[in-house]
Amino acid sequence: MKVPSRKLVLPLLAGVLLLSACTTIDSTIDTMRGRSSQGQRLDPWEPWNRKVFAFNESLDQHVLKPVATGYHDVVPQPVRTGVDHFFNNIGDAWSAVNLVLQGRFKSALNQGMRFAVNSTLGIGGLLDIAGEAGIERNPQDFGKTLGHWGFGTGAYVVWPLFGPSSVRDTFGLSLDRIASPAWLVDDGRAKVAILTLDIVNTRANLLRASDMLEGIALDKYTFYRDAYLQRRGSFDDDEVGEVLSGSEALPAPDAAASAPAAASAPSGGDVPVAAPEAASAPASAASN
Repeated sequence: MKVPSRKLVLPLLAGVLLLSACTTIDSTIDTMRGRSSQGQRLDPWEPWNRKVFAFNESLDQHVLKPVATGYHDVVPQPVRTGVDHFFNNIGDAWSAVNLVLQGRFKSALNQGMRFAVNSTLGIGGLLDIAGEAGIERNPQDFGKTLGHWGFGTGAYVVWPLFGPSSVRDTFGLSLDRIASPAWLVDDGRAKVAILTLDIVNTRANLLRASDMLEGIALDKYTFYRDAYLQRRGSFDDDEVGEVLSGSEALPAPDAAASAPAAASAPSGGDVPVAAPEAASAPASAASN
């Protein structure tokens, strides 16, 4: 299998920025009120996380957002919608697998039917025929599967490039990447092209939401953190005592902050995690 050149991989890594953070913007601000104190308790590495978040924000503003804006202005909406459907269709297959692992066989059959219908009648997933027929999406990932098995979310953490996550969801990152069609091809350039298209198209869809957030006088870091934790069910876990404390899940905050070398180690999957200042990317986390 060809390995993508460094010249191709580095721009791609820059592209993974802020996507999972941006997807949380759709949660309303009202639902976030009253959650901040809980979010802070689940964020024992806040100083480190804020530095990584700031790096990712800068990367988004200077690299990904301009590219996504150009893409949005040039590519017609129907084409962007077709791209959405294509990647969602692959995600539906992975959701079906996770639902089986969770023992939710009826829901798994539903997602399997979505994948089959859209892959055939929907021209490889470009059209959401199943959705029009009333077969709704139920996005799942391995982090949610671990939660179904009884694992608490653990402490909140922001990864360079990969963005908002938790101890539990971090373990699911490498397996969740199976949901990208990029890993079904051997050619390195094709792999990079597919990943880039997915990242840029997703960011383009979030331009309006992120611009709206820019106009709100609030702490963006806190908003993203609380929105992510709520969307991943962390607050509900916390209410029943399932969330691991930072001391149970990871090294102490000072230890993490004083170990920049750890950020250069791979964080699951083929894409390496960049320098310690980096931070905030895609994760295709979806709501239950």
